[in-house]
Amino acid sequence: MKPMRFFLDTHDRTRKTFPEKLSMEDFEKFYALYEKACYEEGVVPIRLHVSYGDGRAFCLNMATDAEAVRRAHERVGLPYDSITEVSTATPGDTFFRRQAA
Repeated sequence: MKPMRFFLDTHDRTRKTFPEKLSMEDFEKFYALYEKACYEEGVVPIRLHVSYGDGRAFCLNMATDAEAVRRAHERVGLPYDSITEVSTATPGDTFFRRQAA
């Protein structure tokens, strides 16, 4: 198995990568399709942060590469602004590592 890495993708209504109107119910139905596409591409959706009012979403996924995340989006016709590889940087990650050095 290839190592998995974290990727954050972004969506923004002002850039037309988030639907003009989206209810929680609509999102729940759409997410079921996206989740299926993710698993078909070997992507593991971890967490989504959504602002229905502002029309923005930030999605954290695990995948072998950004290309797999892109393919999952394409399977469901979901545009995105960016897909960025990220690392965790919690206080524990940051402060404990600094003290150990």
